[in-house]
Amino acid sequence: MCEQLGKEPDPDELPVEVADFPYELQEAFFIHQLLPDRWDGSSGSYTGKDWSALHGLLTEFEIENKRQCILFIKNIEARNMQKINKQLARDRKKAENKAKR
Repeated sequence: MCEQLGKEPDPDELPVEVADFPYELQEAFFIHQLLPDRWDGSSGSYTGKDWSALHGLLTEFEIENKRQCILFIKNIEARNMQKINKQLARDRKKAENKAKR
């Protein structure tokens, strides 16, 4: 896009990628992706990850610092849950407004 606008890309404005983070945080993102999602069947809200498989994943992928990885995953999950539920609320509001018309 910068090329089309005739501008040089500004490194400070580039989106952050998982590869930009330290290895331990990359491991946490990887394990987080592998954990299954949980949804509330009645409201359709996202309730977070199902943590029942966590011990097996940490063991299978030989994560050395399990405690640190769990803290990272919990932080990732909190932000992810917030983002998903905000989007769901916007979608519901949009659907309600559309139904009123």
